[in-house]
Amino acid sequence: MPKRKRTSNKTRKRRGKDLDEIHEDLRPEKVAKLMNQEIDLDLPGNGQFYCIECSRYFIDEGAVNKHKSSKGHRQRVKALQEPPYTQKEAELAGGIGVG
Repeated sequence: MPKRKRTSNKTRKRRGKDLDEIHEDLRPEKVAKLMNQEIDLDLPGNGQFYCIECSRYFIDEGAVNKHKSSKGHRQRVKALQEPPYTQKEAELAGGIGVG
């Protein structure tokens, strides 16, 4: 049986949010807004079951709980423990801010 081919981020149809965008979503006022969304029939689970750390919607509470125990979710939470990469750091890495 051949190995399963993994899809890279370049070719993915729906690219997820970057870590710095998710850091913005983790602020208390945004968390309250995201967890108490209005019903949207176009979203999975009518938009009521959302994982903030992964920025994904799920069909029911059981799917969210199963997802939160998955390796991918735990890795994302660990990655979010670090401070986000800023524009200032990018400029320093490129040698622009050195003087």
